[in-house]
Amino acid sequence: MDILHTITAQIASLKLPLYAVTLTAVPQPGTPLLLMLHWHGFRPEDPPGVPDRGRRYRPIPGSALQVNAAWQAIEELDAAMLDAAWQLGAWDMERTERRGCNTLGASEREALECRQAFGEHPLSPAEAHLLAEAPDREDLMHFAAARGYLRWLFRPVRGGLWQETAEDDTLAADGSRQPPCPVAAQAPRGGKAARTVYRLGSVQHLILPAGLRAPS
Repeated sequence: MDILHTITAQIASLKLPLYAVTLTAVPQPGTPLLLMLHWHGFRPEDPPGVPDRGRRYRPIPGSALQVNAAWQAIEELDAAMLDAAWQLGAWDMERTERRGCNTLGASEREALECRQAFGEHPLSPAEAHLLAEAPDREDLMHFAAARGYLRWLFRPVRGGLWQETAEDDTLAADGSRQPPCPVAAQAPRGGKAARTVYRLGSVQHLILPAGLRAPS
């Protein structure tokens, strides 16, 4: 499973900076995965001919890609996302485990977060915020509502929005790292809302607030 190749191919194609990368899966081996790329940028909302001063802009829609892979264990997905996050220079990667929002006692917030994890936005038409190439996305969302889901999140430095501001001694000049990733995948924790954070970056030097100088 090469999540990294899919991400880098999209970066090369769209030539836009990435804000974040997420992967969503339901806890059933072999089911499709939903990879979402959240871009940073804006496009004109008005037709050509409108003066620049009065022109309106909207955020670039995210990309939702279906990944069909023969996976058997959650640790395989962890490893694939850790590899991508490591090589793309992310400071850390977060994995959340959520129960099905159709569970008795689940809140409206849980239902909203489940929809958002699969690219749904209650206040915006799908085509306005997301360009989807994921034919099974809606079926996966309904499966997740019944059985729960897992979601991975990281913010890349290489090819991302954070390259100019990243403070991380493990990064190369272009914001990348050389494989292999030294952080091992962990088994799911289970529970209502388990959260696992993998720390990837490291800073060995002193970072001073703007305007302060180190003593001579």
